[in-house]
Amino acid sequence: MRRCSLFVILVVTSIGSLLFSGCSSKSDAGTKSAFARTTIDVGVVVSNVEKSAAFYKDALGFTEVPGFEVSAEMGGGSGLTDNQPFKVRVFVLGNEPTATKIKLMQFPKAPGKKVDHSFIHSSLGYSYLTIFVSDTAASVERAKKAGAVIVKKPYKLGGNNYLTLVKDPDGNIIEFVGPTKSD
Repeated sequence: MRRCSLFVILVVTSIGSLLFSGCSSKSDAGTKSAFARTTIDVGVVVSNVEKSAAFYKDALGFTEVPGFEVSAEMGGGSGLTDNQPFKVRVFVLGNEPTATKIKLMQFPKAPGKKVDHSFIHSSLGYSYLTIFVSDTAASVERAKKAGAVIVKKPYKLGGNNYLTLVKDPDGNIIEFVGPTKSD
């Protein structure tokens, strides 16, 4: 089931990228590349899309952009789902065409199984997202105000760089990495 969920996430991410980003075989430098974009989109199946949407907007600072729907026919025909239709809500981190996108989706009629997110080694598969921020103290404060669970106090990496872990409503780990302006 876990491998199937990861496959669904990767395929939905790919389809959404093709539908909304366009496709090119050249990189910005004009040389041939196997990749149309050098950033990836991440699809996340959540237990409560409204709660998760609020978290990604309010706690992390993503902006919601128009999403899309996947029909039961496409879901089943492509192997994404067992003929489950679904809506994808899309959130971006920045205004650039290559900005990171998080795609949230919920399956009320076929909820997935929760995995152990105690630590990054607790379950196989993708374990966390890293968001590089310009001020970790401000990012942590925004996350706290939005009700995010802060795993531990910021960990000093060296110089003025810190690592702070927060968890989304389903327990997925997000790490903030960067300097703090309060030092």
